[in-house]
Amino acid sequence: MRAMLTDSLFELDPAATGSGLPGTLYAEIVFDRPLDQAYSYRVPDDQRERIAIGKRVEAPFGRGDSGTVGYCVRLTDEKPTRTVKSIARILDDEVLLTDPILRLTRWMADYYLCGWGQVLQAVLPAGVRDKAGTREVVFVEAVPESELPETRWELTTKQSAALDKLRREGEPMEQRRLAKLAQVSTGVIAALIDKGYIRKFHERVERLEIPDDSPLPLQQRLELNAEQATVFKPVDLAVREGTYKSFLLRGVTGSGKTEVYLRAIEETIKLGREAIVLVPEISLTPQTIERFRGRCGNVAVLHSHMTDSERGAHWRRVAAGQVDVVVGARSAIFAPTRKLGLIVIDEEHESSFKQESTPRYHARDVAVMRAKIENIPILMGSATPSLESWHNAHKGNYTLLSLPNRVMERPLPLVRTIDLRHEPKRGGIYHAISPTLEDAMQRVLGKGEQVMLLLNRRGFSTHVHCAGCGYVATCKHCDLAMTFHRARNSLLCHYCGFEQEPYEKCPVCTQPAVRYQGLGTEKLQAELLQKFPGKVVQRMDSDTMTRPGSHQKVLDAFREGSVQILLGTQMIAKGLDFPNVTLVGVINADVGLHLPDFRATERSFQLLAQVAGRTGRGPRGGQVMIQSYTPEHPCILLATKHDYLSFARTEMEARKAHRYPPFQRLARVIIRSLREEAVSAFADQMAEAFTKSTTLPERMPPRGAGVRVLGPAECPVYRLNDYYRFHFQLQSASPALLHEVLREVMATVKPPHAVEYQVDIDPYNLM
Repeated sequence: MRAMLTDSLFELDPAATGSGLPGTLYAEIVFDRPLDQAYSYRVPDDQRERIAIGKRVEAPFGRGDSGTVGYCVRLTDEKPTRTVKSIARILDDEVLLTDPILRLTRWMADYYLCGWGQVLQAVLPAGVRDKAGTREVVFVEAVPESELPETRWELTTKQSAALDKLRREGEPMEQRRLAKLAQVSTGVIAALIDKGYIRKFHERVERLEIPDDSPLPLQQRLELNAEQATVFKPVDLAVREGTYKSFLLRGVTGSGKTEVYLRAIEETIKLGREAIVLVPEISLTPQTIERFRGRCGNVAVLHSHMTDSERGAHWRRVAAGQVDVVVGARSAIFAPTRKLGLIVIDEEHESSFKQESTPRYHARDVAVMRAKIENIPILMGSATPSLESWHNAHKGNYTLLSLPNRVMERPLPLVRTIDLRHEPKRGGIYHAISPTLEDAMQRVLGKGEQVMLLLNRRGFSTHVHCAGCGYVATCKHCDLAMTFHRARNSLLCHYCGFEQEPYEKCPVCTQPAVRYQGLGTEKLQAELLQKFPGKVVQRMDSDTMTRPGSHQKVLDAFREGSVQILLGTQMIAKGLDFPNVTLVGVINADVGLHLPDFRATERSFQLLAQVAGRTGRGPRGGQVMIQSYTPEHPCILLATKHDYLSFARTEMEARKAHRYPPFQRLARVIIRSLREEAVSAFADQMAEAFTKSTTLPERMPPRGAGVRVLGPAECPVYRLNDYYRFHFQLQSASPALLHEVLREVMATVKPPHAVEYQVDIDPYNLM
């Protein structure tokens, strides 16, 4: 029996358990499937007391009625119109999904056009679903004297000793521990159970020993300057009142945004509430975590590099109310807090907050919705806010706060560009580091200061080709060029992970004319070691930062001064504070600037602004040098002036002219198949459905807002991981109309067995 899900987010049945409902009890269950309905099942009478909304169950589903895990989302005593099957068993002892999380995930399923069960499966960590890091233990407790029978068994000396020990403890104890403390065998304990003096029960306990997360010695509370005090006042008021309000804090790098976050969190904890802090994955360094632990009590950390057991253990601590602050990447927004009082999002513009698999949610937007549902304030901060958030602030949806100056009146660093088209050669060849940048590095290093270099391309050579016939080494599974990694001596596809040995001869013409060109962080490191002998160079990218603690090890060495030059990809651009860094160099500012993506310019500006903020944080000041082949590009010019306001104004005008977000809502439909002819045919079929749906009279301008459909077209990367791909792009000023059209087409056009498609609302990746 199918039960259509309600359109309203707030029409969930308020009943938490079935014990208060008369008659036969029925549960509505959703499964991890792309389905927009719940399925009704009868709750067996012997399971009435165990069933609850937010628990997982096993129920017969699909052809063959195979046992399938689902989530209980509603309980009712209203008999369905059709005959229903019964739930097989209930999987959880405790409720895993609170009412606010159920409401939030229901909204996500509606907005991101996916199954509610798919969302629930995604937000509940595998370590929680599988009970990873726990074990079932036998506990014993003394039976109260009042419950003992009048005729009692005689006890042996050892039995009396064990019973006395348990009674003195005054609380249940693990059976094995009692035997050890009383210095008796488990047989003695079993005899006490048989005689009715103690009783046993099973309980699941943590097997994993969680690292010490107790608060660190209290760190110094910095005095707020006038600007910080001004922006903190409305945030503090919203925290105290406990009402929904969304704040966008635009503060230049080094302006003290983190101190504002910490003050707001401290006030939240004083009121007996909890806080969630979202940061980009690459900012989740021990340094960041320690700043919160030193000021904010008990802190739990949730991120993707943890094992299932670790995530499960921290999640259970949060659910048990043992945590004041949850710090983590995007999935931490689903932490099962019980008294949430504040949400903070640092670097809210970061694209890593967007999930690229179902459900394709954006953590910032989900966080705003959770704040609305729980009626609490949310504080979002960035030096370069996303244009969507900037637009919301100017429309009045967010309250705009500003920190335009650095703390302690320190100036922003001087930024200059280096035009690579006019840089002279040294030794007759071009190098990654221009003569101008090299001379500046020599001066800085000679004074005992440090340098950071950004190159957002990993590997050694990013382009491998044959000078004889023009062959380019591409991945056998993707339409992407392979990157040469010298340390592992292999060609690697950075998307699917395919790896092969490097070429000595061209595989097409067999000439030994293979050229390894292009620049990655590995090649840059080799050049630095050659040009700056005696200086310690460390590289931070996803190739070198693979072991647990590797980030912190490198950053600690850099902070202590034992590393003089730190180079890396975008992971070095955010959240790092090193007063002795007086020079930041951007090796190639054009990387990512000219991609066929309307957000390419915005991302480039944000990255340049962020990395420029890594210098000038100490009394020695700092400078930034940006190497580029197009230094006259407005994005680069405005980044040199730290002029976000002009950049936002210029970029907004371009977005409005082309009807791109934030002025119109965007959706992307990606169709893929291992068979090229099948994906092409289905793309044409879907195109007809979109044409029919969008040309209905009531949906055409001027009566309707209209939906603009572009496509079908081959994706910029046509073949990816062996799948051939077409895509559509849909734009509309009306989000409701856009969803209406998508739902209509999804309901009427079903892909054949060999084809699948994905819908991405508010896409961040258009490749």
